[in-house]
Amino acid sequence: MASFSFRVAMIYVSLLFSLSMSDIGFLQGVTSFGINYGQVANNLPSPDQVLELLSSVKLTKARIYDTNPQILTAFANSNIELVVTVENEVLAQLTNPQQALQWVSTHIKPYFPGTKITGIAVGNEIFTDDDTTLIKYLVPAVVSIHAALVQLGLDSYIKVSTPCSLAVLQESYPPSAGSFKPEIGGIMYQFLQFLSSTKAPFWINAYPYFAFKDDPNRIPLDYVLFNPNGGMIDPNTKLHYDNMLYAQVDAVTFAIARMGFGGIEVRVSETGWPSKGDPNEVGATVQNAAMYNRNLLRRQYANEGTPLRPRMRLEVYLFALFNENMKPGPTSERNYGLYQPDGTMVYNVGLSTLATTSSTSTSTTTSTSTLPASISLTSSATKGAKVGYQSLVYWMFVYLLTSQVFMRRAL
Repeated sequence: MASFSFRVAMIYVSLLFSLSMSDIGFLQGVTSFGINYGQVANNLPSPDQVLELLSSVKLTKARIYDTNPQILTAFANSNIELVVTVENEVLAQLTNPQQALQWVSTHIKPYFPGTKITGIAVGNEIFTDDDTTLIKYLVPAVVSIHAALVQLGLDSYIKVSTPCSLAVLQESYPPSAGSFKPEIGGIMYQFLQFLSSTKAPFWINAYPYFAFKDDPNRIPLDYVLFNPNGGMIDPNTKLHYDNMLYAQVDAVTFAIARMGFGGIEVRVSETGWPSKGDPNEVGATVQNAAMYNRNLLRRQYANEGTPLRPRMRLEVYLFALFNENMKPGPTSERNYGLYQPDGTMVYNVGLSTLATTSSTSTSTTTSTSTLPASISLTSSATKGAKVGYQSLVYWMFVYLLTSQVFMRRAL
């Protein structure tokens, strides 16, 4: 037990130290919130209308699940930063450097920089996809696509990564126990090496809804909805978590650090809550969906980080912009949207109101006078100044060194 606690403490200090040496993501304004623009439907508005909708609610980041030329053309000369996707079915051919160069030359270069493409998602949930052969193509494909970006002079503008589901984790509770499944360890290590060398983020699709649906009697609804609650304390780090999403993100951060890559930023490529579901889909209601997304949005406008990385605002892409009537699976799959295809709101999360508040505020956090008193905007870990963080790192090192000396003497 002492050995495990010592390893956790060393990982914790490593993560703290990596932040103390960098100002990445430190209160950079309200730029950390995006939306997933899915298109698995036959009744969606045109890309021009979608751009108008995004602009009206002051959203400046979006992710699409392909490289639809109509969308790339429509979003040209706008302020929307776009993450595009390499579909899973073409992953194998892009392991070939020449094929990857051809793909980037055809799907990216003609639209850039008019269209602000900032990321390429190489596949989606490759590590947990039903097609288990895909995983062997991932690293060669990301390397080839990045090499093509380098050759075309685009690598400093466009980062390459892949969104992973939480199923990549062997352990996720408490967050400090976060670790990857051993069967994907070899390829995950290679992938993390790539992310570290290119300074690209690790993207995770995280849905507290699924955890609640699977075990509603043990998981408090307020904890997954960001409502006021007692939360939980990680017994190893003593960090306090008042919501599940932040705990999930920090579990991934610990898993990455365990493999020796503590400096990689974790971003949420998908999260959301369905407004409708089948009878066995507990919690899939309009009220819960509105509460989850509204509370998440408020925290985004407060520039919050997670308890483990309070100074690094967490970048989140909400799923999804529209309800998509052609998605397979249970009813919930077709009901994650903030909007109906005709542009009417499924429920109001207050995007335009909060955007207006943000644009007129001179503070780094949203004024609490504009929000209900029952909603806390403060992080569960204080956003200290840089000197405070460095001091914390120093004293953690002192503690670890003295503890190690004591243990050696005891032996």
